[in-house]
Amino acid sequence: MNEDYLHYIWNFQLFPTPFLNTTEGEKVQVLKKGFPNPNSGADFLEASVLIGDEKWFGNVEIHVNSSDWNKHKHQFDEAYNSVILHVVYEDDMPISNQNGEKIPTVELKKLINEKHFEKYKLFLSNGLTVPCQNHLQDIDDFIINSTLERLAVARLERKTAVVFAVLEKFKGDWEQTFISLLMQYFGMKVNAEAMKDLSKYLPYSILRKERSNLLSMEALLFGQAGLLSDVRQEDEYYERLRREYLYLKQKYKLQNLSKTVWKFSKLRPPNFPTLRLAQLSVIFYSYQHFFSLIREFTPIEEYREIFSITASDYWSTHYTFEKESAKVKCKVGKTLIDNLLINVVVPLSFAYGKQIEDFRYCDYALKILSELPYENNNIIRLWKGLGVSVANAQKSQGAIELYTNYCTPKKCLLCMIGVKVLR
Repeated sequence: MNEDYLHYIWNFQLFPTPFLNTTEGEKVQVLKKGFPNPNSGADFLEASVLIGDEKWFGNVEIHVNSSDWNKHKHQFDEAYNSVILHVVYEDDMPISNQNGEKIPTVELKKLINEKHFEKYKLFLSNGLTVPCQNHLQDIDDFIINSTLERLAVARLERKTAVVFAVLEKFKGDWEQTFISLLMQYFGMKVNAEAMKDLSKYLPYSILRKERSNLLSMEALLFGQAGLLSDVRQEDEYYERLRREYLYLKQKYKLQNLSKTVWKFSKLRPPNFPTLRLAQLSVIFYSYQHFFSLIREFTPIEEYREIFSITASDYWSTHYTFEKESAKVKCKVGKTLIDNLLINVVVPLSFAYGKQIEDFRYCDYALKILSELPYENNNIIRLWKGLGVSVANAQKSQGAIELYTNYCTPKKCLLCMIGVKVLR
């Protein structure tokens, strides 16, 4: 037995309710099961039960064994003083809350359909990438689509938490937060952390002061990244950057990153951090008030115009400072721009709307997702191969969330599709 299954049993009340009694023999009637708690604390909140002739209002906690209450140290936690019912598979000891009050316990061991539990265990151990993939054709499209839409919002909520964490680091500066997230996603997965660190070494106030000169902008980004530490007299452009950076470094009393943080191996040249920094330099040179784009509900095409830039001439023949290359793709591509909209603009808009309690920005974020094409990655290709319709970025974000946080960890009982299959 496991807690996930017990949560499922309680959530859908899959037991013969006329036989529900406490371990001390008092009849229990569930008036309101409560709603699942996604955060720390009791498992179901705002429940209501009738125990004997007395009505109780509070929370419900679920464990496999009663003794798990003490193992988890709930008896010392005031957050569990509001628990009115302890629901367990097996009652192996009496338990009390922090106040020493005994908590009524219901044992489900003899009420659970064991055949259904065995079916559930077989379902999880079938070895399939998506446990329910052989049943998807039997599930109504409405259930699948509503699941993807709900999980797209759940994924956006998690990204919003990241935005607020960055915002806190920058002391409520939305502009700097936008720049930090923009740089992070420009770095792709391999150099995301290095880009995030670089944003801490590049106050946007300084970038704004130097934005009238592209060479200064490039010098700041490459210099703060630690990529101008060598002397290369044979490369005139590099030396101009290095001289400009030494001046700016002294002017603003700057400290730079080490060049060793940047990764080039196993990357396609268009994703080299040098080229990405050159592209960011042009974006910062060309545009100034990034967060105003969100405040003004900017349409997608305007974002595309701002981000669809070409790095300076040197980068038309270089991916790095070391050597020339032919046919360099130095323009920011459509796929990267779409990723920036999905992972930077949308979460920022959603977070801003929540902070100022203007939910037009949350709707704006979801509208952008619905207007963007779906991502083309292994997860989405898997879903499409299974016949799941993924029409836009909102659906693909939901599909990624479903695969990552439900299918892979086998949390089928928390997924409406899995619940439908098992029932």
